Amino acid sequence: MHIFVVEDEPVIRRELKILLENALYQVTAPESFDEVPNQVQQVRPDLVLLDVNLPGASGFDICTRLRAQMEVPVIFLTSRTDAMDELTGILKGGDDYITKPYQAPLLLARIGAVLKRTAGIKEKEAVRLSHKGAVLDISSCSLFVQGQDIGLTKNEMKLLHLLFLRAGEFVPRMDLIEYLWENQIFIDDNTLSVHVARIREKMRTIGVWDFIETKRGMGYRV
Repeated sequence: MHIFVVEDEPVIRRELKILLENALYQVTAPESFDEVPNQVQQVRPDLVLLDVNLPGASGFDICTRLRAQMEVPVIFLTSRTDAMDELTGILKGGDDYITKPYQAPLLLARIGAVLKRTAGIKEKEAVRLSHKGAVLDISSCSLFVQGQDIGLTKNEMKLLHLLFLRAGEFVPRMDLIEYLWENQIFIDDNTLSVHVARIREKMRTIGVWDFIETKRGMGYRV
């Protein structure tokens, strides 16, 4: 499990990092707070520990921006003890609100409780991937575009799954081949092209063009 710590006080930030790493969490704890939402978007942690009073930024505003981009759990960890601040934190989308000075066992217990509570949500997200207005549903082996359900074969679904996981980058043909056929002997490289062509044709029937891009020598991307 990966926890992203947003804390401007160096001593507390270091203490939190040590505490969490000793509890076997992976920890990212940046020292600047100008682009926290973008950093969290890149790291994709399992939980964010977020201070409220930050230099040049408000933890409440950061939480609002995070909520607009992703569903990562957020726990406010702050010295502000006013009941209205706690209410504001929850209304902004926080999953919990803990005041300093905190007790280490209690903090770890509440982190564990939030992670356990949100585990089911993450599992649902894992089987539904979205990109460019399309939703790939792994459980039903379907691609939903413009409100229409495009049925996929197993290999078509696997091909799109890897492309969605690496959305925005060109995935080499060999990566796709190895992902699709794993350790089986693969003879005809043209088979991959056939699968891509079939997906494209299915999308064209509902008026969607160029969803899968091809770049010679680099591969495919969505």
